[in-house]
Amino acid sequence: MIKIAPSILAADFSCLGEEVRRIEAAGAEYVHLDVMDGSFVPEITLGASVVKRLRPTSKAVFDVHLMVEHPEQQIDSFAKAGADIITFHAEAAVHAHRIVQDIRAHGCKPGLALNPGTPLAMAEELLGDLDMVLLMTVNPGYGGQKFIPSMLRKIKRLRQLLQENDITADIEVDGGINADTAPQVIAAGANVLVAGSAVYGAKNIGQAIQTLRG
Repeated sequence: MIKIAPSILAADFSCLGEEVRRIEAAGAEYVHLDVMDGSFVPEITLGASVVKRLRPTSKAVFDVHLMVEHPEQQIDSFAKAGADIITFHAEAAVHAHRIVQDIRAHGCKPGLALNPGTPLAMAEELLGDLDMVLLMTVNPGYGGQKFIPSMLRKIKRLRQLLQENDITADIEVDGGINADTAPQVIAAGANVLVAGSAVYGAKNIGQAIQTLRG
């Protein structure tokens, strides 16, 4: 099943609660929450207090994407705020397996993110312990970037690796996902699609979500 995870990075921050309710009502399964610290990536976005305020507005899966240095320091606060999935970057982790264990101990599903230039080998030893692998299809830090076509090969290799080892982890893709690129990443093996402007910039959000789903 293809799941759509609209990124609130593209939402109207003056009324985030209503923006979250809109995408859930339109059929989105996930709410993708981009957490940026101004260090691992250039921009600063939101923290656990915002997630906590948004949690009562929606029953959708809260998909927290930590684009931060020292992600191990953030697990407790985001889990308590209501995260369902917590994904951190392999590039920011010293003891990735320990972080995965901590996320699960907090009652959340662990995900591992890889930047475009990061090889799949950085995730391979952890695949059996993960619920999701997030492949960045743009360089993280800004919304509205163009999809990197070479990432399709990476998605295909990851799907093959999961199948060969009988691992059921989801493959999430984030960056430049729209009506043109969604069918390509789905064909390559992705099953969770993060989209920002393709959803929030659409006149009909429900139709946009269905188009992405295919």
